[in-house]
Amino acid sequence: MVFNVLRRLSTETAVVRRCVVHRLRVPAISPAVVPARSFTDPVQDIVQPPFDASLLEVLVCPLSKKPLRYEAETNELINDDHGIAYPIINGIPNMIPQDARLIQKGSDASTQE
Repeated sequence: MVFNVLRRLSTETAVVRRCVVHRLRVPAISPAVVPARSFTDPVQDIVQPPFDASLLEVLVCPLSKKPLRYEAETNELINDDHGIAYPIINGIPNMIPQDARLIQKGSDASTQE
């Protein structure tokens, strides 16, 4: 009885291995399938997706943990306290401090002196 069980296990395993080997073959994809763009094709302006203003309720400055304001003209999130502007790329805020740019603080800081 043990011999029969072992024989069935060995033959069934071999059958499974043969089926798996034959089904794992992936057809080759030729690079000619992708159409190449020529220089005469008209270039379309890429429109940036709009920024979702509801994110301002959740997003804060990673350095000061203070709320940010959205500047539509420059498409940036501004931290007025530190004078930092975080860019928005393809509708996604880039909140990495190294990628942010420094901006001048408002004129009210110079009038208080």
